[in-house]
Amino acid sequence: MTIANYCVLAACLLPTLTAGLAKAGSAKQPLREGGYDNRSPREWAARLGGWKARAIAAQNNGFEALPLFIAAVLLAQQAQADQARIDLLAMTFIALRLAYVASYLMNLGTVRTLIWTAAVASNIALLLMA
Repeated sequence: MTIANYCVLAACLLPTLTAGLAKAGSAKQPLREGGYDNRSPREWAARLGGWKARAIAAQNNGFEALPLFIAAVLLAQQAQADQARIDLLAMTFIALRLAYVASYLMNLGTVRTLIWTAAVASNIALLLMA
């Protein structure tokens, strides 16, 4: 398995880990005080505010970013492009996604948008290799 393939796995797991931050932040609270409700997770998430709500939004965006990234890696590999370059761009995407989540949690909207744009550009670079 290539580094890029491991990055695909990481990209698939990152949204779940991001939501886990919000859930862990509510784990010790009783349900009546906003604690995580596993019976109604979507309703629970809809009532969140602050960094926990942003964590859920980052999770959603992480799932939205997956199809383009997976397709870009697979198409570049299928075209037998330079694997070292594919790996580098895939690692760049993961690093940018981690920075994206951090900027989302810290409520840095402009920085977040710039990071998102750079992550999309790394996917476009992968696609152009195909």
